[in-house]
Amino acid sequence: MRHRLLVPGAAALSLLLAIPASAADFTPGAPGVGDTYYPESGNGGYDVSHYDLRLKYQPKTDLLEGTATLLAKTTQDLSRFNLDFGLKVSEIRINGKKASFARSGKHELEVTPATPLEKGKQISVVVRYAGKPSELKIDGYSAWARTPDGGVVAQEPDAAVWWFPSNDHPTDKATYDISVAVPDGTQALSNGVLASQSSKLGWTRYNWRSDKPQATYLTTLAVGKFDLTTDKTANGLPVINAISKDLGANEGSAKASIERTTEITEWLESVFGAYPFNAVGGYVPNVPAGYALETQTRPFYGKNAFDRGTNVSVVVHELAHQWYGDSVSLKDWKDIWINEGFAAYSQWLWSEKEGEGTAQELADYVYAQHPSDDPFWKVKPGNPGAENQFDDAVYDRGALALQALRNKVGDKVFFGLLKSWPTENRYGNASVADFVKFAEKKSGKQLAGFFDTWLFQPSKPALGAAKQALGAHQAPVAEPKSWKQIAATHEVHGH
Repeated sequence: MRHRLLVPGAAALSLLLAIPASAADFTPGAPGVGDTYYPESGNGGYDVSHYDLRLKYQPKTDLLEGTATLLAKTTQDLSRFNLDFGLKVSEIRINGKKASFARSGKHELEVTPATPLEKGKQISVVVRYAGKPSELKIDGYSAWARTPDGGVVAQEPDAAVWWFPSNDHPTDKATYDISVAVPDGTQALSNGVLASQSSKLGWTRYNWRSDKPQATYLTTLAVGKFDLTTDKTANGLPVINAISKDLGANEGSAKASIERTTEITEWLESVFGAYPFNAVGGYVPNVPAGYALETQTRPFYGKNAFDRGTNVSVVVHELAHQWYGDSVSLKDWKDIWINEGFAAYSQWLWSEKEGEGTAQELADYVYAQHPSDDPFWKVKPGNPGAENQFDDAVYDRGALALQALRNKVGDKVFFGLLKSWPTENRYGNASVADFVKFAEKKSGKQLAGFFDTWLFQPSKPALGAAKQALGAHQAPVAEPKSWKQIAATHEVHGH
């Protein structure tokens, strides 16, 4: 059957063409992703695929100048959207056209494009800015630390707002090119591999590339004077370590610890599977901090983490995070156990390997150390609350749950889980609930009740359940040789 083509009259056609899309179809992106603990973190309406940061930093004045280019895709019809950022902005362009912007909240930058943005479109956002990061205070706090020869940013759960505009939540990961110009004789360290380095007119520019998905809080920058060492793992992975030239008495212990990065990475590959990124290493700047952080490919270690001498266990912990926390990131900050429980358990496995106490002995010791009325058991690793996110129980009770799981499903299934989880979820995001389902599928067992006992009940598992899962008993338990170093690691996680 043929259909006759009906052509509207010229007047009607011009009327149709003149009707714009309804303004009501375009709405602002949400100012946060709705995280349980940090509802203002991140933003809605777009997804970033790449950050290109071109920076210049003067250590003497703490002045940071930058141009950030974000490549993103809209996920809704947007009238405007937010960026998380705190420094002073001079100009923003979207797809080459100037956009207007305004401040709101503690760290929100509201950006209004010249014309609304349709859903599903690729966009570029260029932000020009400058400021002194250490002077930016949010709730009276700055994540940027000045050092005698530079500055460092490495914090959790927030760090990006002090030095680049972003969608600041782990659910929006992206790749990075970070180019930093610093005075000659000073170095700039960041994530990934050093793609190039050049000097001109008294400034040296370092170009770092991280080519796998990376969360904003795992993105780091350190400017200062460092002793750098390079190596390669057995698989050819580049290893870049950096020690500040001004660590004083802690220099030897810091270097002796992170110089074992190659060895530890190779061992962790045997436990967790192939390393997921393009480089590995670590750095110790002259920051009087005791904490460490799993900044992607290049963990940060505060100088004070080595006050008591070498601590290889903390290096094991931060490198384990490259699989558990960095490659497979949490969906919501309440899911912190899928980061910290596994990194803590990797220390128990290292202790077992080194003959300094088996994971079972460590589990029995932790269980025996805390009586039933100890506040330790009130913290629920599966959802500890923002105030307890880095409590000892998240680490110790979190690792205890994994030893209990190991005993329940057997070594073959358990170690299969440790490898298959980061392999099958590589570069993604996951929750505690996702892991429970994954463990049930891989083991063929119903485990919801088991995980509820070990991760979600604010009480000590009954001795009967503990005996079944751990072999725990009421008699005194000897302290494993590795325990003091493991316990010292807890102290360096007070972010």
